[in-house]
Amino acid sequence: MINKTIDNKIPFGEALIYWFKLGFISFGGPAGQISMMHQELVEKRRWISEHRFLHALNYTMVLPGPEAQQLATYIGWLMHGVWGGIAAGILFVIPSLFILSILTYIYLSFGDLPSIEGVLYGIKPAVTAIVVFAAYRIGSRALGNNILRTMALLAFIAIFVLAIPFPYIVLMAGLIGIAGGMVMPDKFSAGGGHAASDKAYGPAVIDDDTPIPDHAKFRWSRFAMFLLVGLSIGAAVMALLTINYGWDGVLTQMSWFFTKAALVTFGGAYAVLPYVYQGGVEQYGWLTGTQMIDGLALGETTPGPLIMVVAFVGFVGAWTKEIFGPEMLPLAGLAGASVATLFTFLPSFLFILLGGPMVEATRGDMKFTAPLTGITAAVVGVILNLAVFFAYHVLWPEGMDATFEWFAALIGLGAFIALFRYKIGIITVIAASAGVGLTYSLIL
Repeated sequence: MINKTIDNKIPFGEALIYWFKLGFISFGGPAGQISMMHQELVEKRRWISEHRFLHALNYTMVLPGPEAQQLATYIGWLMHGVWGGIAAGILFVIPSLFILSILTYIYLSFGDLPSIEGVLYGIKPAVTAIVVFAAYRIGSRALGNNILRTMALLAFIAIFVLAIPFPYIVLMAGLIGIAGGMVMPDKFSAGGGHAASDKAYGPAVIDDDTPIPDHAKFRWSRFAMFLLVGLSIGAAVMALLTINYGWDGVLTQMSWFFTKAALVTFGGAYAVLPYVYQGGVEQYGWLTGTQMIDGLALGETTPGPLIMVVAFVGFVGAWTKEIFGPEMLPLAGLAGASVATLFTFLPSFLFILLGGPMVEATRGDMKFTAPLTGITAAVVGVILNLAVFFAYHVLWPEGMDATFEWFAALIGLGAFIALFRYKIGIITVIAASAGVGLTYSLIL
């Protein structure tokens, strides 16, 4: 009965239109995307209250995966059940998949044109500045004491000097967090969460005291069914890929690799990029280090979650390996991008459909656990490693013995100042940097 009331007040068709629109305008990374949803859903439409919105956000913050996409899935599920959540999550991603696939095709087909090279010349140092700024932004919230700062430093050494794979760093940081939470709980207490706001926007359809709709109540039968269906979808697609291309086939390996990537994306896209780099560049040879930077640059300029850079990796990898032959490179690229996207986001839907009812049943102040505090600290060190990697390839594209790209360094410095000092938006910084790079290439 309650679910029916919510459906009547929030028409499913109207919600679909909103989620579809959001998929095309969700620029600015997770912070910008969450802000857009808050402004529209909490302040303007009053579909959900401030407290319920932040409660859902706190849950997605402790999950691996893109929190903005998971938040959209959660709210869609809370409003209209399973199909509402699936629709919200898919529409948040699909526009980005197709836009990024088109841009990747243009990049691979015409990337050697002087104008395209000039634009990328300006964007790449800006992306490096964005990664450095992300490390600062996360570190300023997460590293509240010297123990956590030491963990960040050790994580940087582990991945930069010792080349330890990212999942092992996450595991060790989590274990240290568990132990630290027992021995020194004050050092590993929750931080950086989203506290409830005292702002009032008036009554909401799903208000603070609105009872839990029937579809959001926890039942073991539903839990088992969602788990079985989710795992079956992943297993069935992976089995089909194995039958058609073998376990060592490019698409099959992508399905397995991006499944693992989806489970270690604590800290957002910037944190998982080193892992994607290790696999895509060093292990499988799907793309080069320079192409990885270009992919992040394209990902920053398209709507949707930044983790959609996996679609670029999948597209380039399938294109490079010519999985369907040299005459069908665009189709191969689209297949690679689709496989990467499916297996990256499938776990996110499961996390919401499986955990959402338990979160609703225990609604209250959710805090970060000690293991997550440790993982978040390590993530800062990993992101710094990513910044160093990008800076090296941008400033010395042909190796340390070659010419230093001083103009690229100036673009990067200007981009960081714009982000840090003047709080200019990411899209504006990227657009300005692209213009500077294009102008510089035309002058030379």
